[in-house]
Amino acid sequence: MAILTIIKDGDPTLRKHSRPVTEITPRIIRLIDDMRDTLKKSGGVGLAAVQVGVLRRVVLVEDAEGKVLELINPEIIAREGEQHELEGCLSVPDKWGITDRPEKVTVRALDREGKEFTVSGEGLTARCFCHELDHLEGILFSDHARMLTEEELEAMTEEE
Repeated sequence: MAILTIIKDGDPTLRKHSRPVTEITPRIIRLIDDMRDTLKKSGGVGLAAVQVGVLRRVVLVEDAEGKVLELINPEIIAREGEQHELEGCLSVPDKWGITDRPEKVTVRALDREGKEFTVSGEGLTARCFCHELDHLEGILFSDHARMLTEEELEAMTEEE
């Protein structure tokens, strides 16, 4: 597999809407596999295809158990509660902010065989679902987060 280049804020591709996957082809499978390798190397917990320059509705999310979920044409079908936590993004390096997200999220998607499934996540996994699905709409976490610098992060951590 290949390690793909993660595009950064300022690249106009990040602001575009991703198109649905109409057929799961070998190219889509290769994209998912390459995204998996890229995510692993990046140290992140989620990656949308648009972040590697592909405008397709494909997302990977690492759940609380460390399993990487492959989501094709994902959509959020339920949200519960709320959380206000620190969030960052591989495409917005060295920037962090507090975001308001649901505490629990349920997503419906297709797997690599084209079978529909639903999956729920809480806490970080729920936040990651929302974050990555926002990418598919051209939305970055920084659009609705209170931004902090790295120095503020360190000071915030020391106070806790």
